[in-house]
Amino acid sequence: MIKKLLELYKKYEEIVNYLIVGVLTTIVSWGACWVCELLGMDSGIEWQNAAINTIGWVAGVLFGYVTNRKYVFKSTNPQILKEFTQFAGARVSTWILDIVIMYVTVNMIHMDYWIAKIFISSVLVMIANYVFSKLFVFKKKKD
Repeated sequence: MIKKLLELYKKYEEIVNYLIVGVLTTIVSWGACWVCELLGMDSGIEWQNAAINTIGWVAGVLFGYVTNRKYVFKSTNPQILKEFTQFAGARVSTWILDIVIMYVTVNMIHMDYWIAKIFISSVLVMIANYVFSKLFVFKKKKD
């Protein structure tokens, strides 16, 4: 049984590691958003909703780059600044996606902030982030 699980893990290692790192990155991002609300920011106010999500995005990008580089894509690229810039750049599109989803769900439809964040925005953002990282940031060089 353990041997079979190890074989499955080896076969799907990148995806399994991405899911683990993705969940941890999401928790970091949510934690930053939660702290913003604890400090008195109000997601019902449009500009504060955008600010809360932007602060969460920054925290997630910083944590996500380090963990994706090391544990998911196992990058050895010596050009760390260039790679980080590509990583953050790819994440800008999903930051915009998050801002739009949260504006529509919270400020227009009046959905609960955390319901929209957890069940709609985070799912779509995580999928898009994996695709962008795999195709554009941590792409493997062909020999």
